[in-house]
Amino acid sequence: MSSVAVLTQESFAEHRSGLAQQQVKVTALNSEEENDPPTYKEAFPPLPEKAPCLEAAQEPAGPWSKIRPIKASVITQVFHVPLEERKYKDMNQFGEGEQAKICLDIMQKTGAHLELSLAKDQGLSIMVSGKLEAVMKARKEIVARLQTQASATVAIPKEHHRFVIGKNGEKLQDLELKTATKIQIPRPDDPSNQIKITGTKEGIEKARHEILLISAEQDKRAVERLDVEKVYHPFIAGPYNKLVSELMQDTGTRINIPPPSVNKTEIVFTGEKEQLAQAVARVKKIYEEKANSFTVSSVSAPSWLHRFIIGKKGQNLAKITQQMPKVHIEFTEGEDKITLEGPTEDVNVAQEQIEVMVKDLINRMDYAEINVDHKFHRHLIGKNGANINRIKDLYKVSVRIPPDNEKSNLIRIEGDPQGVQQAKKELLELASRMENERTKDLIIEQKFHRTIIGQKGERIREIREKFPEVIINFPDPAHKSDIVQLRGPKNEVEKCTKYMQKMVADLVENSFSISVPIFKQFHKNIIGKGGANIKKIREESNTKIDLPAENSNSETIVITGKRANCEAARHRILAIQKELANITEVEVSIPSKLHNSLIGAKGRFIRSIMEECGGVHIHFPTEGSGSDTVTIRGPAQDVEKAKKQLLHLAEEKQTKSYTVDLRAKPEYHKFLIGKGGGNIRKVRDNTGARIIFPTSEDKDQELITIMGTEEAVKEAQKELEALIKNLDNVVEDSMVVDPKHHRHFVIRRGQVLREIADEYGGVMVSFPRSGTQSDKVTLKGAKDCVEAAKKRIQEIIEDLEAQVTIECTIPQKFHRSIMGPKGSRIQQITRDYGVQIKFPDREENPAPVAEPAVQENGEEGGEGKDGKDADPSSPKKCDIIIISGRREKCEAAKEALQALVPVTIEVEVPFDLHRYIIGQKGSGIRKMMDEFEVNIQVPAPELQSDTITITGLATNLDRAKAGLLERVKELQAEQEDRALRSFKLTVTVDPKYHPKIIGRKGAVITQIRTEHEVNIQFPDKDDESQAQDQITITGYEKNAEAARDAIMKIVGELEQMVSEDVTLDHRVHARIIGARGKAIRKIMDEFKVDIRFPQSGAPDPNCVTVTGLPENVEEAIDHILNLEEEYLADVVDNEAMQVYMKPSSHEESKAPSKGFVVRDAPWATVNNEKAPDMSSSEDFPSFGAQVAPKTLPWGPKR
Repeated sequence: MSSVAVLTQESFAEHRSGLAQQQVKVTALNSEEENDPPTYKEAFPPLPEKAPCLEAAQEPAGPWSKIRPIKASVITQVFHVPLEERKYKDMNQFGEGEQAKICLDIMQKTGAHLELSLAKDQGLSIMVSGKLEAVMKARKEIVARLQTQASATVAIPKEHHRFVIGKNGEKLQDLELKTATKIQIPRPDDPSNQIKITGTKEGIEKARHEILLISAEQDKRAVERLDVEKVYHPFIAGPYNKLVSELMQDTGTRINIPPPSVNKTEIVFTGEKEQLAQAVARVKKIYEEKANSFTVSSVSAPSWLHRFIIGKKGQNLAKITQQMPKVHIEFTEGEDKITLEGPTEDVNVAQEQIEVMVKDLINRMDYAEINVDHKFHRHLIGKNGANINRIKDLYKVSVRIPPDNEKSNLIRIEGDPQGVQQAKKELLELASRMENERTKDLIIEQKFHRTIIGQKGERIREIREKFPEVIINFPDPAHKSDIVQLRGPKNEVEKCTKYMQKMVADLVENSFSISVPIFKQFHKNIIGKGGANIKKIREESNTKIDLPAENSNSETIVITGKRANCEAARHRILAIQKELANITEVEVSIPSKLHNSLIGAKGRFIRSIMEECGGVHIHFPTEGSGSDTVTIRGPAQDVEKAKKQLLHLAEEKQTKSYTVDLRAKPEYHKFLIGKGGGNIRKVRDNTGARIIFPTSEDKDQELITIMGTEEAVKEAQKELEALIKNLDNVVEDSMVVDPKHHRHFVIRRGQVLREIADEYGGVMVSFPRSGTQSDKVTLKGAKDCVEAAKKRIQEIIEDLEAQVTIECTIPQKFHRSIMGPKGSRIQQITRDYGVQIKFPDREENPAPVAEPAVQENGEEGGEGKDGKDADPSSPKKCDIIIISGRREKCEAAKEALQALVPVTIEVEVPFDLHRYIIGQKGSGIRKMMDEFEVNIQVPAPELQSDTITITGLATNLDRAKAGLLERVKELQAEQEDRALRSFKLTVTVDPKYHPKIIGRKGAVITQIRTEHEVNIQFPDKDDESQAQDQITITGYEKNAEAARDAIMKIVGELEQMVSEDVTLDHRVHARIIGARGKAIRKIMDEFKVDIRFPQSGAPDPNCVTVTGLPENVEEAIDHILNLEEEYLADVVDNEAMQVYMKPSSHEESKAPSKGFVVRDAPWATVNNEKAPDMSSSEDFPSFGAQVAPKTLPWGPKR
């Protein structure tokens, strides 16, 4: 009778799911087939055994036949470079210099991984890992670049050369790649049979062996191959190949032993049969002798532990190999074993050390593999590896994430078992979060990006703090992209999108822009003293107002903000201009279809009209508005002139308009226009045509446009062409200029000469070199230009000869004030009066005023050789400002300078108000100084003085004094108000009512404070010295009394309240409270009561307390008792239903089950009815895992 084994149905179903093609029937124990269960081999087909022959191998081997062995794609090879063959021997530090650069270059070129180590004998060991092809290429590069080259020759019959070359030279190329050498075979017409090999010593040996092998195969003599394990080859060859050489000499046989680096075990013998047999016998004898004293052993170690056993840069392995250099240790990628070869004693010691190392690593190391979609890998790594490095450091693990080109999802974690599990959990959580993430592209115009980010990123920081789970990426400004990418949880991304869209909508609304042309001379009035006017307009209209730079020619002020606000700001700015000047505004009706032609390309035409008419402003309606109204604004006379011109041009455009373009060098334009536009005005008056020159903004600087009637245009064209022709006719002329005036023209890098060249058609003016006493000045250019330039130079000389120098004495302490910010005031005076002003050098440490020296014997000057003691009343040198120019202009400039000297006045202000005038961190006094452009000096507190000193220009002092006194009045009014506001009132209230008066999160007390504008202070619970029933109210007397009444009213209501306990079944508490307390809050609000439920662990879990007014408490109790009755019925029904419910799968699993039954199971031979242990790797081995040596029914051990 066959014995049966029991296996649970769940476990068998799990096992069966892997065998899709096997039809396995699971039957219940109480069925009719119970007496005939399936056999073990039917339920679990065995793995296929090794096929004894080719025919057997071709037969199907059951369901396991589809499983194929997987070869490792990554191999590791170690190359040794002896000290004498190393190219780079003299290095200060290993791992640096040229050798390291070459290794990095080899890694980049081949894709292989290199690790270098230095042996005790200073030989170089290089471990190369990667795909076979990459390793071979890397090896060739290493030999060529890190090893010194040698050469050798090998002689084989000429007819054998072609077999070495192979078809299309493939065999020779392959041989060169494998041996990392260069092989030169003589040409067919060369009678030599010598083949030259260049490379390392090791490579030459390999190549020589292979060539001789090829030749031997082609030799007609007898060839025999003897398979001898690789480890015995050195014993057969002997030291320096002495033994094999003697053997070849004695027997006359050629013996080819593969070099150590070639992974072949065959030794090839070539020669006469008798001598060959003798040589084979002697080699066999050597092999048998040595085999008895040599051992090959292996240590079982999981392949993932191999790199830990080798250690960083092979350190761990080096310790063993240094102790036992004759032992060869080999690791194979993907195999769970380590092979050791060498003398028996050494191998045993090395094996013991490695086994101890493996056992220790298994005890303290573990690994885990997780599957994460490769598209999330870069997010797991983080920026510059921040995330993955944090996990590695935190959990002390190694995490291997496959490179992008592998497209693999498998991530491997190795290290401390606990750390591995924690790292695995965190990585899976991160991956899960990323899978639930959503990426959304938001279209936002690039011009708004900087505004959204904010200055120094403060605005985007606020958004990121508001939505911390959302990652916001702005495009690079150089890419000109409008796409802003949001990534994060779906709901958060949606909220962030809506928030940012609203922000953009506000920005769009606030980004309406309007340009207002304002005459340049009125810009300073619009800005106001210290920017007061412009600041006020900005604040009141809530707009951004940009004015052109002071040195810019633009007159346009740009206003940005909401449309209505921009219009209001524009109206206010125009009103300021209108008040300050005799500015009139005229509206002209011109058909809208003519507007574009009147404006001209890029506004060139209309700009020329505005310039000609004294800089009036002409405003056309926006395109598409359909309006015909054109507005002209400016001085009355200029406006009238511009109006006539516009109407005349419009009439011309409607009847007939003719346009011609001329070209002239840009340097001729100023000369064609003439001083003050005289030349061009003459042409316009003569012909009636309009001539437009390009502005500095135009791309084509040579284009001149003539517009008008055909006849007028042609006449103007003729005149201009004649002028341009004259300008092209270059002449050279000279004039006499006194050498004393030369410096004026050439100083400041020839600024005066540059201005002359710009104004007079680019005429070249050459002054003689300094040092030569010549007075001849050469001018070269167009004839008319040269004449005009000569005239201008003569005018300058006349000015220089009429020039005088006067002195203006102003104390040095005022010089900085006179100069103004960045010298602006002094620059304005030099421009206005055409003079030059020179300030004296600053005297760092002025000498104290000394007593006048006593003069003896009528000597004047005494010791003061420099006149320092001459006259105490004479001005100091450091106070004298030199003004140069025409006399009348120098005098006017002197008066202007003296008007800039600051004056000081004193104002009496009560001492107790000084600190309020200064303001927080001096903000108040700074504001006043900026507004009135004065310096205000407040006396030091220890002086207790009431006098405040104001220093500034006389024109500003009255305004500053009035402003300061006005501020004093405001502060005095505030003091009086503060005294009224400091009225205090105390209310006595029982401390038990304080929480109710304060309210939830201070809502009640905040409302009383806000409504009555008072401060209410409750006693500190921790301060025993304070009366705990006293509430202090501070504010205006009337408000404090009103707040007291409000508090007493609340106290009165609280005193009427009662508390009642009601018994409610604890099973319905959760339903009465509702989700997040929503239901109970609704009841409390409805009945105006407070309901408290017992906490967990309370003596009576059913006791609920209701507090409020008596009638409200009764109604609330009735309501919650009704709810209890309703909810309790549902609870009872649910409990009754539970009795009839099917027990959970967890409970079912507890029930005794015999499970699945099979016959003839291997474990049944020991008469044991116990089911196999499915966690045992021996009973249920997994694919790819090593199984402990044991005779099992799963097939023979491989």
